[in-house]
Amino acid sequence: MKLDAALPPVALKDIPAIAKAAQETGFAALWTQETQHDPFLPCTLIAEHSSSMDFGTAIAVSFSRSPANLAYTAWDLAAQSGGRFILGLGTQVKAHIERRFGVPWPESVTGKLREQIQVIRAFWDTWQNGTKLNFRGENYKITLMSPFFNPGAIENPNIPIYIAGVNTGLAKLAGEMCEGFHAHPFNSPRYMNEVLLPAIEEGLQKSGRKRSDISISMTPFMATTPEEEGFARMQVAFYASTPSYKSVMDLHGWGETAEKLSGFAAKGEWAEMPMLITDEMLNEFCLMTTQENLAEDLKKRYTGIADRITLYTPFVPKEKDEWWKNLAKAFN
Repeated sequence: MKLDAALPPVALKDIPAIAKAAQETGFAALWTQETQHDPFLPCTLIAEHSSSMDFGTAIAVSFSRSPANLAYTAWDLAAQSGGRFILGLGTQVKAHIERRFGVPWPESVTGKLREQIQVIRAFWDTWQNGTKLNFRGENYKITLMSPFFNPGAIENPNIPIYIAGVNTGLAKLAGEMCEGFHAHPFNSPRYMNEVLLPAIEEGLQKSGRKRSDISISMTPFMATTPEEEGFARMQVAFYASTPSYKSVMDLHGWGETAEKLSGFAAKGEWAEMPMLITDEMLNEFCLMTTQENLAEDLKKRYTGIADRITLYTPFVPKEKDEWWKNLAKAFN
C-alpha cells in the first residue's frame, strides 16, 4: 500500500515548495484537485520541482473538457516528467456540469466517459505510433490529425488513466479500461467490499484482466482530534446530501437520513446537516483513531481494499512535518 498526498488549494507560487517537501517527506505521489483551482497548472510545477515522485489529477473534470484538450495536456506532462504523470478523471454531477461549466450533461455517463478515454488513447496512439486517427462513436467523431498539430512521440507514452466514481457503472468501466480507480472519499470498507470491488472485478473479467492490473486509490476521512471529528462530520453530511451518492447511505440502511440531508441542502440550511450524522455513521465513513495509531489503523482498515491511500487532509509543509515523515515511513 502506497501513501500519497493531497495538494492544498494554494496559489501557483506556493507549488514548488510543496512539491519539494512532498518528495522529501516520502510520499509516493502528489495529487491535485479541481475545486478552487485548475488541476493541471500545478502539475507542470510539480514535475519541474520533483524528480522521483509521481503526481496527477484527482480529479480533473472530464465532461467540461474535450478529449483532445486532455490528450495534449497529459502528453506534455508525461514528457516533461519522464513518465510520472497520472491522468485522473471524474465526471462531476449534473448540476455542476450544466450550471457551473455550462455544458450539456450526457445521456449516458459511462458511455461518454468510455468514449473520452478511447479518444484520448487514439490521439496518443497516433502521436506515438503513427496510427491513423479515426474514431467514430456516439459522442465524438475524431478523424483529423495533420502533421502541424502532431506533437510527436515521447519517451514514456504509457500514461495511466484513473477514473473516479461512487456507483457501480464507473467502477465497472475502471476495471474494464483503466489503470486506476479513485474511490470517492464518501465511502466505507463495507461499501468497497460489497459494491465497488465486485463491480471493478466484473469489469476486469470483461476485458480479461487481473486485479493486479488496476490500482485502487482511496482518500479516507480520518479524525484524531475533536476538531478533525467536527470537520469530518460536516463533510460526511455534505456528501451524504448528494442524491447520486445515496447508494452509499442505502447500503447501511440510512437512506431516509440521506433524503433529509438533501432537503436541507436544497434550502441552503447547511448548519443543521451535521447534526443528522450520528456517531455510528461517522465511524462507518471516517477512521477515528490517534495520530500515533493512524498508520497501523489505516493498514488494518484498508488492506485488501486499497493500493494507494491519500489522507483527506491536505499536505501542508511546516505543519506536523515530523508526523508526516513518520507516517510516510510506515508505508515505505
